[in-house]
Amino acid sequence: MFITVMKSKIHRVRVTQAELNYVGSITIDEDLMDAAGLLENEQVHIVNNNNGERLITYVIKGERGSGIICLNGAAARRAQVGDIIIIISYGMMTTDEAKTYKPQVVFPDINNRLVFN
Repeated sequence: MFITVMKSKIHRVRVTQAELNYVGSITIDEDLMDAAGLLENEQVHIVNNNNGERLITYVIKGERGSGIICLNGAAARRAQVGDIIIIISYGMMTTDEAKTYKPQVVFPDINNRLVFN
């Protein structure tokens, strides 16, 4: 049997753009994508901390180092620039795999940049 578990998460990033007239998706800075192990076109769940909205969309690669987090298409109606969101991806694995799997969790700074200690 397979179960669905959190694969990765970008925790508390700030929405920098909302583009209603677009096909749909979320554009994410490629640095953040790499850190979270996200692939272009991968399905993600978006949780908006400001208004409680939740939605499912897919990832578009954004300019590396730009800090861009842009909700596109209908998703643009679910957040405003400045809102804090969480981006979560999930994967399917066996129960045994899930017991030892460690998700990639990214905690960017206030400008959506990676923080290295």
